[in-house]
Amino acid sequence: MVGTLVNTGTVLVGSATGAAIGARLPKRVHDILMDGIGLVTILIGMKLAWRTNNEALVLVSLLLGSAIGELVNIEGLLEALGRRVEERVSAFGEGDFGRAVVGPTLLFCVGPLTLMGCIQEGLTGDYSLIATKSTLDAFSSMAFGAAMGWKVMLSALAVFAIQGSLTAGSGVLQAVLTRPMQVELFATGGVILLGLGLRLLNLRQVRVANMLPALVVAPVAVWLVDAAHHVIH
Repeated sequence: MVGTLVNTGTVLVGSATGAAIGARLPKRVHDILMDGIGLVTILIGMKLAWRTNNEALVLVSLLLGSAIGELVNIEGLLEALGRRVEERVSAFGEGDFGRAVVGPTLLFCVGPLTLMGCIQEGLTGDYSLIATKSTLDAFSSMAFGAAMGWKVMLSALAVFAIQGSLTAGSGVLQAVLTRPMQVELFATGGVILLGLGLRLLNLRQVRVANMLPALVVAPVAVWLVDAAHHVIH
């Protein structure tokens, strides 16, 4: 839960700073900071991917998971959900209030970095991914705060509730996932984070959300390989 507390704090500080300074932060400064975050995301992805003991398994998991995600169109569904929720909330009371809370919440809480970070902290206690995400959210919330004001700070409550629940839920997986399963899950997630880094750097718009089913495929693939090994021997 340490990562969730840190992330909640960065959203609060970022949105408050943005509301206070308005649009005075130069775009070129914002852009180079985002470039730095993108590069660090790639670094973390490489470190995670390097842990794999079976590159072929990671490849198969990523290809199969991506195919499933693309057929379901997870990214499109998430975007549609975001628009629908924002429209529904904006229909009640002041429209700006709904946009100031719902829009940032969806950005902060929906995505591969959120899911991977919560799984990592829940399983291992390591919140380095959430720390990276917290930095990204700090600047995103600053931009939202500059555009929409102090109301954006309320999205920090949603970050605490959603990420805290995901982290706690991921801790339950310790009883199910063996060490080899965890290694290949994080290695597969590392490759997905490489795609996210490319996206943050605007080098290629990788549909990383559509790759998320690979995180389920990877541990299942490890189980199948182990089961086949025991049958053969």
